[in-house]
Amino acid sequence: MKSEDDPPQPPFKRGESDQEYLKISSPEELKICDPACGSGHILVYAFELLYAIYEEEGYAANEIPKKILTHNLYGIEIDERAGSLAAFALTMKAREKYRRFFRKPIQPIQPNICVLKKVEFEEWEVGSGKWEVDNKKLGVSHDYLLHDLHLFEEADNFGALLRPKMSEEQIANLRDYFANLWAKNPNPSLFEHKTHEKVTNILNQADFLTTKYHIVVANPPYMGSKGMNARLSAWAKKNYPNSKSDLFAMFIERGLELVIKCGYSAMITMQSWMFLSSYEKLRTKILNERTILSMTHLGARAFDSIGGEVVQSTAFILESSHHLEYQGQYLRLIDGNSETEKAQALKKAIKNPNCGCFYRASASDFKKIPGCAIAYWVSDRVRDSFIQGILIRDMADVSEGIKTGNNEKFLRFWYEVSGEKRYNNDPTKEVNKKWFLYHKGGDSRRWYGNIEFVIDWENDGYRIKNSSNSGLQGKKNYFNSGITWSKISSTYFGVRYLPENILFDSGSPSVFVKDPSLLKPLLGFLSSKVTTLILGATNPTLNFQVGNISSLPYLAITNIETANTVINKIISITKYDWNSYETSCNFTNLTLLSDPKKEKLTTYPLPTLLAETYNKLHQHWQEMISEMQKLEEENNRIFIEAYGLQDELTPDVLPKEITLTCNPHYRYNRDKHQEELENLLLADTIKEFISYSVGCMFGRYSLNKKGLILANQGETLQDYLIKVKSEQSEMGSNDKRESQTENNLYFLPTETNVIPILDGDWFSDDITEQFRQFLRVTFGYENYQDNLNFIEEAINKDIQKYFLKDFYHDHVKRYKKRPIYWLFSSPKGTFNALIYLHRYRPNTVSIVLNKYLREFRTKLQARLETLKQIEISSSASKTEKTKALRETEQIKKMLRELEDYEQETLYPLAVEKKEIDLDDGVKVNYKQFGKALKKVTGLS
Repeated sequence: MKSEDDPPQPPFKRGESDQEYLKISSPEELKICDPACGSGHILVYAFELLYAIYEEEGYAANEIPKKILTHNLYGIEIDERAGSLAAFALTMKAREKYRRFFRKPIQPIQPNICVLKKVEFEEWEVGSGKWEVDNKKLGVSHDYLLHDLHLFEEADNFGALLRPKMSEEQIANLRDYFANLWAKNPNPSLFEHKTHEKVTNILNQADFLTTKYHIVVANPPYMGSKGMNARLSAWAKKNYPNSKSDLFAMFIERGLELVIKCGYSAMITMQSWMFLSSYEKLRTKILNERTILSMTHLGARAFDSIGGEVVQSTAFILESSHHLEYQGQYLRLIDGNSETEKAQALKKAIKNPNCGCFYRASASDFKKIPGCAIAYWVSDRVRDSFIQGILIRDMADVSEGIKTGNNEKFLRFWYEVSGEKRYNNDPTKEVNKKWFLYHKGGDSRRWYGNIEFVIDWENDGYRIKNSSNSGLQGKKNYFNSGITWSKISSTYFGVRYLPENILFDSGSPSVFVKDPSLLKPLLGFLSSKVTTLILGATNPTLNFQVGNISSLPYLAITNIETANTVINKIISITKYDWNSYETSCNFTNLTLLSDPKKEKLTTYPLPTLLAETYNKLHQHWQEMISEMQKLEEENNRIFIEAYGLQDELTPDVLPKEITLTCNPHYRYNRDKHQEELENLLLADTIKEFISYSVGCMFGRYSLNKKGLILANQGETLQDYLIKVKSEQSEMGSNDKRESQTENNLYFLPTETNVIPILDGDWFSDDITEQFRQFLRVTFGYENYQDNLNFIEEAINKDIQKYFLKDFYHDHVKRYKKRPIYWLFSSPKGTFNALIYLHRYRPNTVSIVLNKYLREFRTKLQARLETLKQIEISSSASKTEKTKALRETEQIKKMLRELEDYEQETLYPLAVEKKEIDLDDGVKVNYKQFGKALKKVTGLS
């Protein structure tokens, strides 16, 4: 491939013996057609160019407009209004060029705009023997004639994509034939007259669709197969199998059929035909039969009226002849963010081909790439890697995974289900388990993580296998270790290590190498800048299909041991980071409360201030991020050298590209300032500490033992005491029940599984008071106030207000709208009580009602009596009485709200003693409690 620094090549550069070129002896011969002309914008611009051509050839100014409209310009449209506008625009353009245009002709000159109309015949009009013609004289097949008579029955749906079988010459012969035939019958009946009109319309419309034009130019309609009506979709599959995925692609194919040999088809369309596998046959046909002369690749935002990344465009010229080695000219203008920026870049590139966005490539270059992607900008080294390397599909199994057919029935987040029904180790030994870990894709994260779901795989997936619409792909690799990625990404391509014993989804395709020693090197390659570069050429979208990855070329590396060491370290760091948060199924302890360099349990209280502990953790995170950056750059270096791309790529990795949750540049909006990012990280870390404390309040976690404690359905405080190893049991007691006493524990969970969240100090076990005690236990009594101040400053809110206003919102967000703590809340939020889903029992609502709601009402009533005494007290000041009166009115409203909440909502639920099954998931179970629980969008 020629360098982009070479001077531009003339449009036609062929061998001396090559006599194929477009021959035009006069401007009148030139025929230009827009097969989807709309209101005629392109035709009007073509008029200007043609006028200049006629002028250069010396034609009289008063003759040029007529000649252009008569001989040169043709438009086809299905919208009658748009077609009328196109004809009007061309007529006015002619009037602009020649002021006497309307006066000269006896009959006005009509532009050649054909609005395709639906034409249908009755059975008697086309019955047997009705359209027998002299085949030998006219050269028209009877079958072809009948085909074309019926062709326009859905012209308003298919437009210029229709393909008449008769030729231009045959149609002209038929037109003359029928004109003579009907001339012999000057007084036809009404029915015969209508039939004659239909036939005339069909022949006129077919004439536009069979004429061979020198140039076809269009901005065709864009419509994917999902947007097509059923009839158009079925018709496209039958008639345009190579381009059926979108209307614009079908117009590309049709446009090439409408041009003469060596003619040109010029269009602006979506860029997807250049890369996607669904257009591979179309690309192959173009590269094998036609020639790409030039292209201006505009990318996104080429039109100010269409924002965003959805519509990404390319403008190109195809020649209707084949020249395999012809070096087409390409301009890469994908970086501009507006029409103006792209126009400026285009002008700059025209003036200076060495601007850095000018490329040349031939059909033979594209054929080196699997799928024949039109990746004109990649170097010869990249293209040659497809020949020199091993395609991933030849060294590994690459496939999508399970399609359940009903995700709501068969999938859950791992934290929704009972822990005793979820397998954690060897699936061959976990025969009685129902829920198995499942990789479903997820956020843009690399190397490790996104293990969030479980799938109902009880009895080897019996229920899914017998479910309609399910599909099991890649079965032989179930539970094997491999490499996985999210098929649809929001930012970039990122692969992750897939550990053993985890199933994978159709939205999380995976790679399973045949040689296990190549697993980590292949993971390194797929995570490197080299893969990003190659994928950017073969599939510059955010939809990464199996075919895209299986077609990547892998080149063997010499320093495989170094690569393995680097990748293992990277996996270790990213795994630690993923498991540091409570939404990981392998979460054991909060990092803020543990030393990452020590595995033993932390002894409380910690000897440092909370601020000092955070700073130490933050420093550890910075070391992790720095180490990851070095390792990822080393990984890039290994593969850049292996592919010989030192002149094209650097190994550098930006902070925002390091996908660790502890990295604020990745975790948050990357455009924020460093100080703002650090404040967000601090706030979220403190909120995670608060969330962990609530987990300890419910017994989900314990300061005395790592990992989940209470995570099975209906467990109690007694189960907690049995599970947690106290200091006494470690000292040698044989009786677990005797050794697990309350005195051995740092922090005792609630016995009732209910934690009130109220405005004020109404209960001793209120969540705010419990948190304060948790803070004292973990960081000591001495520095309690300093630590509390640090917390409130970090979250920018008083701790009680945080629990009242923000905690549940944060919890729902953290658990992706599948909360494990549920908030019983009265309509206006006067009463709030939190419960833990896994500890729910049929009497839980009764406890909320009797021990907390009614008790709260009693306390409010007592406060009301006190206020009444103040109001009538002679010793109370006027201010005190006014204040008491105001508070009285407020409490009365609160009592009315609570009474209604009890009678209409909570009491009926308490009486019902509702049973739940964790297997049903949060979405099903949450709805059962209706208005008793705080509304969560997507759940309630």
